[in-house]
Amino acid sequence: MLLTRQHLTMTRMLAVAIAAAGLSSCATYDDEFATINTRLDRLDTQVQGAAQSAESANQSAQQANQRLDQIEGRVQQLEGSPGRQPRG
Repeated sequence: MLLTRQHLTMTRMLAVAIAAAGLSSCATYDDEFATINTRLDRLDTQVQGAAQSAESANQSAQQANQRLDQIEGRVQQLEGSPGRQPRG
């Protein structure tokens, strides 16, 4: 009977050791996931900033195109009008 208790005790100790090893590896993964999540958050912030910059540049380009369209009409009008006589 003494041998059976030793086996039982040894089995319990092995089970505790295996469980402890498993839990310690989970903590490592938690740290890695936290690092990855931090990097993803940083990248998300950068992408959002880039998208806002692109939207702002797009709006500026549209305004510039509208101004060019207005100027083009005036240029065509001036090109189509008869030339002026120089003074003097």
